[in-house]
Amino acid sequence: MASLERMFPKEKQNHDSFGVLGLGGGLWKNIFKKETTKDKTITVLKQVLLFEGMSNAELNAFSAILHRRRFRQKEPVFRTGDPGAGMYILESGSVAIYMRNVDRKREQVARLGPGDFFGELALVDESSRSATAVALEKTQVLALFSPDLWGLIDRQPR
Repeated sequence: MASLERMFPKEKQNHDSFGVLGLGGGLWKNIFKKETTKDKTITVLKQVLLFEGMSNAELNAFSAILHRRRFRQKEPVFRTGDPGAGMYILESGSVAIYMRNVDRKREQVARLGPGDFFGELALVDESSRSATAVALEKTQVLALFSPDLWGLIDRQPR
């Protein structure tokens, strides 16, 4: 014990969660670094075709304007006729897209999962929603709203 105290004086001893002297802090924090929300968002964006080929700086800029939202099973994300405010990127869960057919009956036209996006037309067209999107299970999305996108474009026209 005396030799350990000489090697690691009390003021410099650092006990990490594994009980190893002197290795706490920097080394273990880097090895077991907890992924941040921003890291998770960028990981999702890299998997979306729409963001393919963007630099890390561009992905960072987008991640800063995205809004995370959770939906319960059967909860509508939006309904036909709602104002088109933005698009959604599925982070987890699934969403069904419904439209009315010629007989005015609700018909499922798409089932989307993680990495898919929907509602993107609202970013360029201010018309109302032409379909209904409903969470099929507990679902988490990243929302990109039109005013945020145009603000980013004004700040970083590229």
